[in-house]
Amino acid sequence: MNSIAVSHRRQVKSSSGFTLLEVLIAIAIFSVVGLASFTIFDTVQRGDETSKLRSARQNELQRAFILIERDLSQLARRSIRINGEAPSKQYLQTAEESFLENEQALAFVRHGWTNPGMLLPRSELQAVAYRLRDEMLERLHYNFVDAVVGEEPKVRPLISEVNGISFEFYDGKEWQDKWPKQELPLAIAIEVDTQDFGLIRRQFLVAGETVPARDNADGR
Repeated sequence: MNSIAVSHRRQVKSSSGFTLLEVLIAIAIFSVVGLASFTIFDTVQRGDETSKLRSARQNELQRAFILIERDLSQLARRSIRINGEAPSKQYLQTAEESFLENEQALAFVRHGWTNPGMLLPRSELQAVAYRLRDEMLERLHYNFVDAVVGEEPKVRPLISEVNGISFEFYDGKEWQDKWPKQELPLAIAIEVDTQDFGLIRRQFLVAGETVPARDNADGR
């Protein structure tokens, strides 16, 4: 009988479930593993979103500067006439001299506005302006190089989250923040102060101008 009782107790013991402590330890382990897995997944997901946003931002900046370079490289020696007013005596207009009503702006006329066979009733010249409005760098243009009275410009947003923009003009010797001369500069620089990338400066040569020779002490 004693051997039978002992055998029965062993069977009962071997068939018993987990203790409360074992269950709690298992739950704690699974919780730690789950939390670690979620943290890793969340980090990867956030990194992927950040990468996509940064890539989209870089593409936005690249497209904008390609467009700016295309405009500035085809500057025309022609003044702008806005709203039927008399044409300006200068090829470049800053905000205080034009319709832009913004200190951070630049307007000019460019060549190369494609119009094959002159099929459209307009010139291949295009009146263009860049301005900053509500933290957005915008490009403006008119359908006609000399805008008629009341004509509204076409606005194209270029770069968002911009704190400020400024322009500088190179005369062959130094950069100037204003250009009152009745001619084109040798180069134009634009500085864009962005909220994420900071200050970005790009310099563009103006076609058709040559840098004057400098006087050196050694005669070279």
